[in-house]
Amino acid sequence: MALTEKLFLVAQPAATAILWGLLTVSVISLGLIIERWITLRAVAQRGFKNRQRMREALQSYNLSEIEELARDKDSLEGRALAYGLRHVKESGTKGLDQIFNSFALLERPQLERSLNFLATVGSNAPFVGLLGTVLGIMKAFKDLSANASAGNEAVMAGISEALVATAIGLLVAIPAVIAYNAFQRQVRQALQGIEIVRELCTAYAATDRSTSPTKKA
Repeated sequence: MALTEKLFLVAQPAATAILWGLLTVSVISLGLIIERWITLRAVAQRGFKNRQRMREALQSYNLSEIEELARDKDSLEGRALAYGLRHVKESGTKGLDQIFNSFALLERPQLERSLNFLATVGSNAPFVGLLGTVLGIMKAFKDLSANASAGNEAVMAGISEALVATAIGLLVAIPAVIAYNAFQRQVRQALQGIEIVRELCTAYAATDRSTSPTKKA
């Protein structure tokens, strides 16, 4: 049997498998989008409240408020501030940048969890859908050649069914791309909060002279 004949034999089962595969991926993608939306929304809300508190602490020169923020272990800013203040009290500002860079590297994978999957779905789902359409069209023309009396109506029906795969591929990809871009923006904003905390630690060290190692000596 020629290779083309084998391809025609598997065209319809493969097109059906691709269709069901896209539907399965769409369900998984939707679940991940909802999970990331809930998680990153909570991070953004806590970050907004913490930035407000940091702004007020800086305006009032209230060092106790800064230390209180560092006790908030549930927020990204609170954990970063706890690490930063501990380093400042022990070693001053020397090496502070490296501490925050390491903290950001550790936190980034948690913030970006599942985003690579959404990016892959967004970039590849249309092509997978197109493959399903091509296989469906192959099947439609093969059926026409086997039954020439079927007429144009049978061909049009087969092609219209085949185009469903492309439509589903686009429907799967578009939300994934939109969600990926939105979540990446939220991740960048969350990581910017770490930069703000770094500057806050520097200001804390400059204001609270008792944290200076030279004075302790």
